[in-house]
Formats: sequence, structure tokens, C-alpha cells
Amino acid sequence: MTDMDTPYAGLSPDTVLDAVDAAGYVTDGRLLALASYENRVYQVGVEDAAPLVAKFYRPGRWSDAAIDEEHAFALELAAAELPVVAPLQVGGATLLTHADFRYALYPRRGGRAPELESTEHLAWMGRLLARLHGVGARARFQTRGAIDTDTFVHAAARAVLASGLLPERLEQTYRSRTDAIADLIDARFEAIEPSRLRLHGDCHAGNVLWTDSGPHFVDLDDARMGPAVQDLWMLAPSARALDALLEGYAEFRDFDMRELTLIEPLRLMRQVHWAGWVAARWLDPAFPRAFAHVGEARWWEQHLNDLAEALQGLQDE
Repeated sequence: MTDMDTPYAGLSPDTVLDAVDAAGYVTDGRLLALASYENRVYQVGVEDAAPLVAKFYRPGRWSDAAIDEEHAFALELAAAELPVVAPLQVGGATLLTHADFRYALYPRRGGRAPELESTEHLAWMGRLLARLHGVGARARFQTRGAIDTDTFVHAAARAVLASGLLPERLEQTYRSRTDAIADLIDARFEAIEPSRLRLHGDCHAGNVLWTDSGPHFVDLDDARMGPAVQDLWMLAPSARALDALLEGYAEFRDFDMRELTLIEPLRLMRQVHWAGWVAARWLDPAFPRAFAHVGEARWWEQHLNDLAEALQGLQDE
């Protein structure tokens, strides 16, 4: 086991508070860990002011340049008056360092989950996503990569095979199945050649908070280049919901309806990627605690069955 396997072993409560103090704030000792596995995120109390949120980036995942692109995109969206929680600037910088940890500070923004069965809420989200994509189309990410099979299938499969979690008797089936999935998804993308723009990238209900004044987006940690539909499908639990999202979207931006054929491929890519993400992080103590079922052979058997069913569905289309 290396330091990269347990990257947060040295991130003590004192280190978190000291990092916020080093940025020029005076903490009051209050510290609340927020739900996050990829990074470590804390609500930190500040004397005579509202609490801040401190996000400590997982070492080795993103380069400094890639994090700077994430922050610049968030600030660009905020400047366009989109409801996005953007990082605070400290001495002109948003990416800070302390005790060998890279971190950023954010204002605390509360809220509740959106009502994804509400036509009004979905149309509202569609309008906001259209505006977000309008900003996203102005430029390209240079270092953050794209929503593609290299990252979300092939790299994920390599992580699974290297982890030791997948039973040896299932390895060949897993290889052939993920290779077939990647080939089929690549063919689907090549068939329509969708436009790629800067996206939120992980726009599910947990990354949208709703208040009385409406929704706001949080966590651009998975921002990448990709087709517009990537930011829509996870918010649409039904065909009716997707129609409501698209109706709102069309008020501000044209949507290429051919991209609807990418929803199932994107869903399947997410399935493969999730397993690879957990496998790659398995030596981080937080992961076996949270995802103990992934350590069981029967979970991998079911995962392979799910992949086979989804692959057959794509072939049938």
C-alpha cells in the first residue's frame, strides 16, 4: 500500500482548519465532513461570518491545469449569471495548497433535491442547462478530456482487472464484454458525430440544489467535453421528464435530437465506469466501508449480467 492508495491519511481536522486559516480566514473550530468519496469536502465555521466549504482534491486525479480549467469554467458560468457555486479567489488564485494538499474554498449554499417529477422544475432545469451549454460552447477544455470510451470503458476495465476484486474465473468474460461495449458505443457516436462542448459532466439530482428562488449547480469536478445530452439524461427518470427538460432547453438553445440515441450508450458507460472507479479506489478505507458489496463475487456476477443485458439492448436497437 502506498501514500496514493490512502491519500487522505494525513488530512486531520487540524490540517483542514489550518488550511482555511492560511487562506486568510479565522476559523472557529466547527468542522463538518460532507458526503464525498472522490475528494474530501468539509463545512468549516468562520468567526463572525457564514461557514465556508473546503474541498481537498484527491492527489493524482487531476493536474493543476485541469483543476484551473474547472474553476475558470465555474467562474465564467457565474459571470454569465448562471446559478453555479464557484470557488472563491484568494490572492487572485482559486487553487490553493497547504501541507501538500490542493484545495479550494467555496461559499456554503444550501438547498434540497429537485423534484424530478415536476414539469415546472424540469423545464426550469432545461432552460438553465441550455444557458450553461451556451457558455460551454464558447471554448474548449484543453486538459480535462472528454466523455469517451477510452476513459469510461477501457480505463475503467483496466482498473477492475488490476484490483483483484473481479473473480479470476470471470476475467475473460469481463474483457470480451467491455471490449464489445466500447466498440458498439464508439460506432454509435461515429454514426451521428455529435457536437462536443464543455459540460457539467455529472448532472444528477445530487449535484443540483433547490431553494425557494430556484435551482443551483454544484460540483463541476467531472466537467469534460461531451455531447449536450450527457447533462440531461441523468435528470430524466422517465420519457415524460425528458420531454419537459427538452421543452425548457429549446427555449434557449437548439438540441440535436439525434443525441437521444446516445442516452443508453452513456448510461452503459456510466455503469462500467462506476465499477472501475470503485475498484481503482478500493485501498482508500472509505470505499470498502461504503461499497462492501463490491468485494463480493456475486456482485461481479450480477454486474456482468447487467452489462450483457444492456449490451444486448444496444445491439437490438
